Amino acid sequence: RKIRAFRLPRGKRRPPVRGRAKRLGEKGEKKMFPAMRRSDKALPEREVSDMLQHCTSGVLALCGKDGYPYAVPVSHVCDPKSKKLYFHCFREGYKLDLIRQNDRVSFCVVERDDVVPEEFATHFRSTVLFGRARIVTDDALRRHALRLLNAKFSPQYPEQGEKEIELSWEGVCVVEITPEHITGKGVPK
Repeated sequence: RKIRAFRLPRGKRRPPVRGRAKRLGEKGEKKMFPAMRRSDKALPEREVSDMLQHCTSGVLALCGKDGYPYAVPVSHVCDPKSKKLYFHCFREGYKLDLIRQNDRVSFCVVERDDVVPEEFATHFRSTVLFGRARIVTDDALRRHALRLLNAKFSPQYPEQGEKEIELSWEGVCVVEITPEHITGKGVPK
């Protein structure tokens, strides 16, 4: 049996490609983010947001030199108002060089990863974020992000945290990630 190609009437547009999510980025360029294959395991937006808030670290993936990806674990904080992620690092280094070269990043957080040998499976919860990273140059925003980090990681030491910010001010760099697409996935226990 022969299959004939389906032609749309003139002026009609083809439906979007299945299995992909389309988003518009800067200057109107189209970006494609991978669709979740097992959408039945998708987490609600609120749970994904909570996971980014309370997990203490994630893996930042950058476009490396010579085509090799570069992934590095970082301790992060998510600003509850702006929904942007922040992390700090030394003011020089490979990850900053890569961000200057290409600001597109991916960030992954794994909240739970329980191996269940008898089921040949894992019970997990994770999120993947795609976005744009930038080095924060505004001193007020740098200070705000460092205070958020201090409140998350050392909430019982606010005064010492302020002193640490002042002591490390010249050498510390803050990076902001603006999310463009976020998914969360999980298998319950």
